[in-house]
Amino acid sequence: MTPPDLTLSPAAARRLSVISKAEGTPMMLRVAVDGGGCSGFQYRFDLVTQAEPDDLKVELDGSTAVVDQVSLGLLTGSVIDFVDELAGSEFRVRNPNAKSSCGCGVSFSI
Repeated sequence: MTPPDLTLSPAAARRLSVISKAEGTPMMLRVAVDGGGCSGFQYRFDLVTQAEPDDLKVELDGSTAVVDQVSLGLLTGSVIDFVDELAGSEFRVRNPNAKSSCGCGVSFSI
């Protein structure tokens, strides 16, 4: 099941493709929201080879991100992205629901 209001950016899809080729197996990005962090919630990213039965899949160009149903409510309208900057490379969530976030961009409040 693909949620229409959560998307995977082309940059994130390309990075997942590179990771999958390097690993020799299709890898998916698991995106979850946990309580905690300096702003109340924090994003968690993991690379997995299989989705859980109740995961929602977000696909683009053969790459897949998976999100559990509990986290989806906090990610509505978001874009799962990958950035490559001088300070480092990382997956990020551009979340329109976040009222504020910490300097590192990993935690946020609603």
